[in-house]
Amino acid sequence: MFEGNSAIGFVAVLSIILFSTKFLGLLFKRIGLPQVLGYIIAGLLVGPSVFGELFYKWFGGGFCLIGFEEGGYISLLALPKENALAIFSKIGVLLLMFTTGLETNLKELKHTGLAAVLMATAGVAMPLLFGFLISLPFGGIGLGFSDQTKIFRGIFIGTILTATSVAITVSVLKELGKINTRLGTTVVAAAIIDDVIGIVLLSVVTGIAKGYAGTAEAGNGFEAFKSTIYGTIIMIICFFIFAVLAGFLISKLFKWMDRRWPTHHRIPIFALAVCFAYSWIAEEVFGVADITGAFLAGVVLSTDIRASRYTDRQVEVDTYTMFAPVFFANIGISSISFANLDPRLLLFSLLAVIAGLAGKIIGCGAVCKAFKYSWRESVTGGVGMMARGEVALIVTAAVINEELLGAYALPKDFMIMTVLLILISSVLTPILLKVLYGNGTKKGRAAKQAVAQTATEGAEINETPETDADAANEASEPAQTPEQAEGAAANN
Repeated sequence: MFEGNSAIGFVAVLSIILFSTKFLGLLFKRIGLPQVLGYIIAGLLVGPSVFGELFYKWFGGGFCLIGFEEGGYISLLALPKENALAIFSKIGVLLLMFTTGLETNLKELKHTGLAAVLMATAGVAMPLLFGFLISLPFGGIGLGFSDQTKIFRGIFIGTILTATSVAITVSVLKELGKINTRLGTTVVAAAIIDDVIGIVLLSVVTGIAKGYAGTAEAGNGFEAFKSTIYGTIIMIICFFIFAVLAGFLISKLFKWMDRRWPTHHRIPIFALAVCFAYSWIAEEVFGVADITGAFLAGVVLSTDIRASRYTDRQVEVDTYTMFAPVFFANIGISSISFANLDPRLLLFSLLAVIAGLAGKIIGCGAVCKAFKYSWRESVTGGVGMMARGEVALIVTAAVINEELLGAYALPKDFMIMTVLLILISSVLTPILLKVLYGNGTKKGRAAKQAVAQTATEGAEINETPETDADAANEASEPAQTPEQAEGAAANN
């Protein structure tokens, strides 16, 4: 009925997405699930996946609000494959990673200790290994070990499973009053470090895969050098060196601006310019994932805590008002399809979820045990690290990008695996944490009640009983006149 690629058509697309994502996001929040799941489900419902493609397959016809031009279904708004929705989605993912970097406190990370660092490292290594291993028998769905492409896809599966969402864990630990305990502090710090390691890992594996994918197309000169494996590794190292050196100067400028114009709008505007510049330089010059550039830009600017917090508040408004909902909804609109879903993919997705959860519990729990935590505390630490969220979706969106990785990219249907991982981990993590902390919490409350009761009984024993003489003296005291009462009140 309308062309979604036109200006007014795209405005209608935005209206549908914002209404649907907000409604389902609040609904999912009300039932205790992450809002991002509501955003993705909204994309599925307004996009072609369910009422378009699936209904078209079952009933020979379908209708959806937002569809693509080549679909056989009827859509209210027809989008070409290359459309402004993809641009908004790209801005959304960059802003999400930028705000994640802004919220990273480097000073706190320096003092988290060896336990948090090793816990984060194990929390990345074990899911990566488990994800790669379970992919080997599934050659029928594009994985396995028969060729180099499938091996890289197995590594991508493991990379998706490494990300940790700290938001759910923090909320549950706060609710249980365990956020400031030794274990709670370690888990939160490890989750933050886990995300940093995961983004670096994503950049390395996608950079190497892109190098392999571009070798056949490369000509001569600089592009040919970047397409080689050793060239890719050198460019990744050079980018991080550039990010640190340029970041040192940008950080100094950021602090100077903050001293001269504190809480002024020019500061977040400058910060956004740095974010987008880092993203472009990372992708186009060094061949590193653009989201890594956005994340490092946030880390660079996080060194000035006051300015970074102000910037985060300002940028977050635009991010979560428009761009982030568009990014998550676009996953449901363009990256998930139920029309030709392979049952083997569903089986693999469930196994991947189990591998991802078990990898966190085993890897992080083993580190906790090595640092003299009890068995119960070690399992609790592993469970605290197993929730997944936005970062897992961002990583998946990167590794299914055919323009970036060519034949090495995962098929888009694997997005279902990540959605299931977020859903199941988001439900299980709070439940298991409350169960594991349950006995300890009850014992702690019982001990506090016993102490309070003992103190009350002691106070009652030590209290001097009122004698008849005291009572007589109190009774013999004359009552205050109204004037005396007003004077006493004035003195008080």
